[in-house]
Amino acid sequence: MKILEFLRRLVPGLPPIQPAEQLRACVGALLGILITGVLAAFAPTGGATFPLFIAPMGASAVLMFTAPASPLAHPWSVIAGNLVSALVGVTCALLIPQSLVASGVAVAVSIALMTALRCLHPPSAAVAMTFVLGDPVVRGLGYAFVLEPVLLDTVLLVLAAIAFNNLTGHRYPTLRPMPAVNPHKTADVLPSARVGVSTADIDRALANNDEVMLVSSGEIGSVLQRAEQEAFQRRHGDLQCADIMSRYIASITPDRPLSAARDLMRAHRIKALPVATLEGRLVGILTMSDVLREVDRDVAAVGTPALGVLVGEAMTAPVQVATPETPIAVLVTPMSDMGLHVVPIVDEHDKLVGMVTQSDLIGAAFPSGVGGQGRAVLRAVPAAKDRRAADR
Repeated sequence: MKILEFLRRLVPGLPPIQPAEQLRACVGALLGILITGVLAAFAPTGGATFPLFIAPMGASAVLMFTAPASPLAHPWSVIAGNLVSALVGVTCALLIPQSLVASGVAVAVSIALMTALRCLHPPSAAVAMTFVLGDPVVRGLGYAFVLEPVLLDTVLLVLAAIAFNNLTGHRYPTLRPMPAVNPHKTADVLPSARVGVSTADIDRALANNDEVMLVSSGEIGSVLQRAEQEAFQRRHGDLQCADIMSRYIASITPDRPLSAARDLMRAHRIKALPVATLEGRLVGILTMSDVLREVDRDVAAVGTPALGVLVGEAMTAPVQVATPETPIAVLVTPMSDMGLHVVPIVDEHDKLVGMVTQSDLIGAAFPSGVGGQGRAVLRAVPAAKDRRAADR
């Protein structure tokens, strides 16, 4: 039994792959290899004895179609890695007569250069060995081997991977994420990054790791964010927007003046007002920022805030919405990091049926029993006139 347990531990702990994703990768690799091989046959120097296709392309296809988000499968890694390794392989074969020694040196130098150029691609080491251990036809190509078949096959396979992955819903190549910007244009980090694991924490952990981990900090951060959403969903059960949304909603039609919207927002003490047609179909949202923008525009134009513009001209559209069945965990990131204070809830016909605010989300995260405790901690800062009286 101990032997069986040891053998089970030898199996790598790969994450589960859905059957549909397995099929997608297999179909992609099939089409990629076929397309690359057919197009390579039209190479101007092609012939019966010319190597139109090299075996390492099969290993490259595994990465590009099975794990397109991996840094190892990035087009820069594939193209630059293959080119560098091909150059190294040809050079080692010409300078070192012993093929075994030349193979070892070619692989070692290829790894060093690919690491330095940030284009590590494991199949590229096989590209270097392909020339060193090749038959006389391959060895006779010399440095022409770098351009054809290596560069030709690589570019064709990368183009096939770009087309297939994007057509099947996988972004390829995966771009490095843009630095997160606070929507309120302050120096504060985003709310979700103030507590817990940050990108800087991931970068430091990877830098201090004593083993090479071929995964980017952006990928790890993305997985952590999804894991936190899953954990939030698990902690709060199957809560959906329908469970926490406000159902009695103040709204306004787009043909009303902005002054009417301002009065309505004041009356209900709200900072955002959904804009809907008479039939209830959502067409936009009017926020306090929209109102202030029009006030500033009126002041600059006529000297007084007339607020005579129509709501439909000032509102924000299109507007991000959710449905009653949307899990509340989906709203956490948009409402914490993207500056959304409210999310309108619509049915299948875009008819407004509710609103979820940041207050609703906080209330769901911290249910009844904690509200009274918070009031005991908070205190009111006295107004300026009260302070002057106290000082006297």
